[in-house]
Amino acid sequence: MYQIDTHDKVVELRDLPQMDPGAPLPALVANEQYVDLIYLIVEQDPDWDGTTSTMVTTDTERGQVACIRFDRVWSHSWGAPGDETLVSHPLAARGLTYYSVFEVLNSSWVRLLERMNSVHPRHSPSFFDSARHFIFTFHDSTFECVADSYEARVARGSIASVAATLPSTWR
Repeated sequence: MYQIDTHDKVVELRDLPQMDPGAPLPALVANEQYVDLIYLIVEQDPDWDGTTSTMVTTDTERGQVACIRFDRVWSHSWGAPGDETLVSHPLAARGLTYYSVFEVLNSSWVRLLERMNSVHPRHSPSFFDSARHFIFTFHDSTFECVADSYEARVARGSIASVAATLPSTWR
């Protein structure tokens, strides 16, 4: 994990589909140029009385699925912390909260990647001018990505059925 300094600023992104807080079932499809992040979107049944729960898997045809494509990916990380240990994340004190999406402005991680790249004979700090640091705080995990851009789409189906259509659905 990267170490932060006083420059990192966490900003919530509200333009992306809201993840299901209970079981978003995030999944990744990735290569060296892009990462597709797929997760279940929050959908409340208007008839639900709160007394039952429904078990879902990646094969459950449940409703809407968010597909976030990150382009020109510099690096990504997926794993701890989950919602019960999110306070241990280096950016928790800067506003990182549960079940949300964020961008880190003036990111220490972006600056670290630029320094790591500085040994390249044709390195230019300007290569990283478009790099952006994103964080998704899921129920059981956190996904972070440094990429130049993202595009969001919403599909219907299961996580597995949507993942099987990638990357063809982005062409």
